[in-house]
Amino acid sequence: MKNTIYALGFFDGVHLGHQALLKACYNLSHSHGCSTGVVTFASHPDTLVRRNTPHLINSPRDREWLLREKYAMETVLTLPFDEKMRTMPWKDFLDMLRKDYGAAGFVCGADFRFGHRGSGNAKLLEDYCREEGLPCHVVPDQILEGIRVSSTYIRQQLEDGHMATAVKFLGHPHILSGVVVHGKALGRTLGIPTANLRLPEGLAVPKFGVYACSCLIDGIRYPAVTNVGTRPTVEGNNITVEPWILDYSGDLYGQRIILEFHYFLRPEKKFPSLEALKEEIYRDAEG
Repeated sequence: MKNTIYALGFFDGVHLGHQALLKACYNLSHSHGCSTGVVTFASHPDTLVRRNTPHLINSPRDREWLLREKYAMETVLTLPFDEKMRTMPWKDFLDMLRKDYGAAGFVCGADFRFGHRGSGNAKLLEDYCREEGLPCHVVPDQILEGIRVSSTYIRQQLEDGHMATAVKFLGHPHILSGVVVHGKALGRTLGIPTANLRLPEGLAVPKFGVYACSCLIDGIRYPAVTNVGTRPTVEGNNITVEPWILDYSGDLYGQRIILEFHYFLRPEKKFPSLEALKEEIYRDAEG
């Protein structure tokens, strides 16, 4: 296994703060002839540490896609955050990464904590690397418009419907992927066929409404108008994500597509008729 310099963190959203870590990891790796890698976890540490699981910005699959495809990380090491990991002393955690995964250096944020009871921190990581002769870089907090970039802040923007602000702090469109499933086919009868995605459990739900999106299908990007909500006009109950993909025709059932959310168009609302709904969707597309 080629020696790897790892960026350490959870990387939910892979936002501007995370991207500063990834850039530092890339620069440090190339200056030392190492490959680039990320250490993340299959589940959020707060699930065991605080007995509280925050809603996540991305699914593990989408997080890995962003890290690999958008930010060129060669290795994405997704470790289980189980009881063994929770109680592992901080030094043992670093030793394990070196022994089992070829870690040859580390990058972390200034506020990064790791090991049992969060006893490891950036200062101890720097001391450890100095003693072991390993490269290390600590990245300061990233501030945008006077606000610290964080996954917590971005989740709140998504849930409040401030998609454009979330995208600004993410540094890329908000990503959601899924396999297209069968719906009621009402859109097709209106001449507006939509793809139906199930929102994965545990994710932050964007405010119900209609969004300007792009849709990636087999590597090709199409414009899309996407409804997130319960479809009140047709007496829907479950939360659905339904993009109307413009300029595309074809059978998507069973295929995985990637949605990129750009900005919020309007709240979800109940229309007096399907025809009125259809007219509004066309206005959304024109916007």
